[in-house]
Amino acid sequence: MTNPDKQNPVEASDVEAAAKTETTQGSGMSSFSAITQRWKREDLVKKASPITRGLCLLFSLLAFIIMVSNKHGYGRNFDDYEEYKYVLAIAIISTVYTAWQTFVYLSKREFFDRRTSMLVDFSGDQIVAYLLISAASSAIPLTNRFREGQDNIFTDSAASAISMAVFAFVSLALSALFSGYKLSTHSFI
Repeated sequence: MTNPDKQNPVEASDVEAAAKTETTQGSGMSSFSAITQRWKREDLVKKASPITRGLCLLFSLLAFIIMVSNKHGYGRNFDDYEEYKYVLAIAIISTVYTAWQTFVYLSKREFFDRRTSMLVDFSGDQIVAYLLISAASSAIPLTNRFREGQDNIFTDSAASAISMAVFAFVSLALSALFSGYKLSTHSFI
């Protein structure tokens, strides 16, 4: 472990000794425990953001696959209804976006400078999350109307694709929170 100025390495025993000194001198939380809590929080954000994007990739891919395979004869094809086409289109957009973000994370390459990358992460997560919940909310009334008349494999498939889109929204909304946290704590000076 080194200090931020990259001058001399900081040994773990030095940090522990400083923590003991500070806790005995002051009352309340030591600066060492505050620093370690911040490190843990930053590690959590670094680990959770790609996990939530990976979950979104999985859910949006499932929504795409389920909706495309929802063809069961005349009047029971997803492409006969605009709402289901919208769910499919947004599932494709979400799959492509989260696959790209996952690729960028796993390749450990930066295609933009740090600031632009953080802005793209934050705004992209927000836009795609909005599109996912918009698509799901547009298809729910149609599916409910179909379910009042009959409950069959077509409506079950549509409902499962819609629920996968909602799950993708939740995971991408969490990723947007993490992206916003990273953006707000980053110094642009």
